[in-house]
Amino acid sequence: MPELPEVEVVRRGLEQWVAGRTVASVEVHHPRAVRRHLEGSEHFVAALTGRTLTAAHRRGKYLWLPVAEPDGAEAGRALVAHLGMSGQLLVEKRTQPDETHLRARFTFTDGGRELRFVDQRTFGGLAVEESGADGGIPPRLAHIAIDPLDDAFDVDAFTAALRRRRTEVKRALLDQTLIGGVGNIYADEALWRARLHGARPTDKLTRGQVADLLDGVRDVLGEALAQGGTSFDSLYVDVNGQSGYFSRFLAVYGQSDRPCPRCGTPIRRESFMNRSSYSCPQCQPRPRARRA
Repeated sequence: MPELPEVEVVRRGLEQWVAGRTVASVEVHHPRAVRRHLEGSEHFVAALTGRTLTAAHRRGKYLWLPVAEPDGAEAGRALVAHLGMSGQLLVEKRTQPDETHLRARFTFTDGGRELRFVDQRTFGGLAVEESGADGGIPPRLAHIAIDPLDDAFDVDAFTAALRRRRTEVKRALLDQTLIGGVGNIYADEALWRARLHGARPTDKLTRGQVADLLDGVRDVLGEALAQGGTSFDSLYVDVNGQSGYFSRFLAVYGQSDRPCPRCGTPIRRESFMNRSSYSCPQCQPRPRARRA
């Protein structure tokens, strides 16, 4: 599933290629693409046709584009997108053949490139929802925590909240109500940088360890963003269909049995929440089990 860097790369593309343009037409090719729009496909089409998408925003792994009426007034609504496992928002020439898994198409009054929603596994989706004041965050996304790259991220509040929890640190990193945008790949990479095993109890972390962890999260997210995200296959691409290259720089994720870049110990793979977790046995020793 795309994580913060991959979704932020898409947001930047939408800001460049879509923001400020007025929708001429909307086609919904598969009802699952708009299943989160409870009023149905026809209402979805009517809510966007003739309206202007004014900007592109992100909270965690969600995107939203505020909608303006034909007279320029804020409509109090936004086009909300979640990419799911395989969703892509692509900006294509109108002469480009349709993708096999094209789910929705947006054309614009300027006659330029169109926006296409492509989703092989149909876990992603689009909806028009109420937005906050002045195009602010839609209420349905308000529970998602600010991500650590946001200037408004409160380090002290996060540190206190993390240390109050009685859970494993990797589970906490994946909790989008605590810290936004971090998924399995970047959690493993940040934990390696902080020399912490994912099973370390959060209530036993020192302030210094939390600081090291946050530094690791910010560094790995920033580096991944600079490389266009992490692409393991053709599903994770920007709006121009280009893959990211951070997979070349992963220290532990997906590196089972390869030498740790820091100490040379073979990386181990463990089962975690129906997925895989990677760490270095030497740099990230598993904590002792809690006493009953």
